[in-house]
Amino acid sequence: MTTPTSRSGPALAAMLLCCLAMPTRAQTPPAAPILSPTPRFVEKTGEEIYANVCRACHMSDAKGAAGAAVYPSLAGNAKLAAGGYPVSVIVNGLKGMPSFGGMMSDEQIAAIVNYVRTQFGNSYADAVKVEDVANARR
Repeated sequence: MTTPTSRSGPALAAMLLCCLAMPTRAQTPPAAPILSPTPRFVEKTGEEIYANVCRACHMSDAKGAAGAAVYPSLAGNAKLAAGGYPVSVIVNGLKGMPSFGGMMSDEQIAAIVNYVRTQFGNSYADAVKVEDVANARR
């Protein structure tokens, strides 16, 4: 029987090579970030923004949720009829919803508002323009 201190030569070299070949935590590439890598969201389309930002609270089907907090349904929501309402809520926040105005560009806010207003059983055809968002920030 050999002990760790009695190993030498080829056996020790083989053991060291095996250890060096094993992946370590430091060698494993990091996983892709789940959230945007900056304080501003990088998603461009309304669908991307909904999937990566809004869906966490409003759910995949946009029907909202209740539990530790109440997340209102966006599906078939009559409050979305006036495009200025969701713009104001996203820019300024409302009750438990935080303001996303500092994290999204005017283009992103227009994209997400137009996406939600035309999906999930909503059919509001009058699109929100980037200029509408810029005016809401004033």
